[in-house]
Amino acid sequence: MSTQNSGGVRDYLARVRTALADLPDAEVEEILEDVRPHLQDIGTELGESATLAALVERLGSPESYAAELRAAGGYPAPPVEQAARATEPKRNTGARLAAWSLVLGVFGVLLTGFGVAVNLADDYLYPFAILLPVLGASAWYVWKHGVRPVEDLPEMRRIRDTFGQRESGRIGAALRYLASLRPAWWLLCAAVLLGLGVLLLLGSVSAVLALPVFVAVGVAVLWAGPKSAEDRRLLWVSLPVSAFVVGSLLGLAGQFVEMVYERGTSGDPYYSTGRYSSGPNELLYDNRLVENIYAFDAEGKPLTDVYLYDGQGNPLTTARYGCDKSTGSNMRVGEDNHYPRPHIDYGAYDDQGYYNGYNAYRPTCREITGVPFSAAIPKSVTPQQPGEK
Repeated sequence: MSTQNSGGVRDYLARVRTALADLPDAEVEEILEDVRPHLQDIGTELGESATLAALVERLGSPESYAAELRAAGGYPAPPVEQAARATEPKRNTGARLAAWSLVLGVFGVLLTGFGVAVNLADDYLYPFAILLPVLGASAWYVWKHGVRPVEDLPEMRRIRDTFGQRESGRIGAALRYLASLRPAWWLLCAAVLLGLGVLLLLGSVSAVLALPVFVAVGVAVLWAGPKSAEDRRLLWVSLPVSAFVVGSLLGLAGQFVEMVYERGTSGDPYYSTGRYSSGPNELLYDNRLVENIYAFDAEGKPLTDVYLYDGQGNPLTTARYGCDKSTGSNMRVGEDNHYPRPHIDYGAYDDQGYYNGYNAYRPTCREITGVPFSAAIPKSVTPQQPGEK
């Protein structure tokens, strides 16, 4: 692990910088340049245990360490109030807006990436019309004022302290392992963006502008991602892109699961029944409505006046349909278990109806009795008994 970029050393220096914030920036940078090698040597000595808590135990709190640096350099003691009351609320407000705009923007980008990938439609990119201005304003504030105002927020300090205390043990090992995968992650981000742009283009010609944008963002994240570990301002680029890629991967996984499920359930046709909101019991075969059932005897002769029951004596009742004489279309006329029903024949349109004095074409509907087809009944073969020839 490179202690130069150790999270514990970096967080300790950040708090020392905050404690010296009332001094001119040039002098603060000079002080930090003098103490940074010392802290890095301690981080190297501690190795993987170079957490913020370990450095505090070794050197004392960053605030007390900063006070010692003030005394050694002959700098004045810090004022009783850390900053002027007139300017501090404005500074906190801008930094807080930048921080939480990033948090909410990242969450919105994640959901947008999921929606785009799970539907493979560029229509779901429209939320960026709101997300991009929010993230852009947040990034502009950080680029102008630096990350330090955001890092100095009380909630950000608590988050750093919490993660600093957890950098040891299994959680710390997991975080360090994930950090080692960052180069591969940026390559994966670029590949996912390129692939998603191609899929959108294949699905809709209107997505022709999405592909070059995704390619440009992929190139940007390949440049900004590795540098974000050093320049924290670039987190306002790498984090939203990472969130979009995570959402896209989740959406593509959902697409894959749905495809596997449909392939698994699209085998041989099967019957299914159900009572729907409109009321009738309906029988489906291969997702098509079965309106009639025909029965034949062993000689292939159709049977009439057949009543069907299940093994428990329950009637196999389904919806019965007939012709509506007024409209020429079919309509449900009841439910029963009497088969076969008249065959509903939809013929050509006629001009026998009238609407406001003008001929109005309407479909013809006829109920035809009898069986509209013949059936070839397979002959059953009686298996030979032992000893028969």
